[in-house]
Amino acid sequence: MAKTQAKERPRGRPKAADSLSVDVILAVALKQFATLGYDGASLRTINRELGVSHNLIYQRFGTKEDLWRAAVDYGFGGLVNELHAVFDPTISEPLEQLRLSIRQFLIYSAAHPELLSLMNNEGHQDTERLRYIYETYVEPSQRPIVRLLNHLAEDGTIRPISHRAFFFLVTHGGAAPFSLTSLGTLLDAAPSNDPAAIEQQADLVSTVIIEGLRLAPAP
Repeated sequence: MAKTQAKERPRGRPKAADSLSVDVILAVALKQFATLGYDGASLRTINRELGVSHNLIYQRFGTKEDLWRAAVDYGFGGLVNELHAVFDPTISEPLEQLRLSIRQFLIYSAAHPELLSLMNNEGHQDTERLRYIYETYVEPSQRPIVRLLNHLAEDGTIRPISHRAFFFLVTHGGAAPFSLTSLGTLLDAAPSNDPAAIEQQADLVSTVIIEGLRLAPAP
């Protein structure tokens, strides 16, 4: 009898674990890495957050490093797909296309503040993890933007701006209120998760950046 019960017990746990989708696991893992940092997070704490057995993550993903990479692919892959989807070939004005891309990035960042929080953690040191994010997602997605900014500056449409300045204005400037929510509440008690307020913020920031870059036509 005792041996039969011992065999049945593990059989029930995988069923509960199997009910968790990969997306749910990766979303929780991404938030843990973003909140606690890579060194602060562990497979044990992530398993605990999910409410599953202590070895679920290892069985499905392997090591903590493997899980971190899968979580990054999940989070940043979604962002890249979102930005690709916003491209509209019918828009002939490149600055408007750029504004819409900034706007959509901010709206996505509001729904996924853990991405900026993760970058705040990883961006302090030049590690293999930072290089992975940069080389896999940041650099490829920014390459066409760099070309566009250079082209628009050369033909006199916008004032010259370094890619570094543009990148941080959008990502760590415009998106900061969505990840630094406690500070944002102290500055302004308005709810930061209200969809209308998020769209208003995205419209304002994207317009301010684009109009700040735009040069008046030569007389």
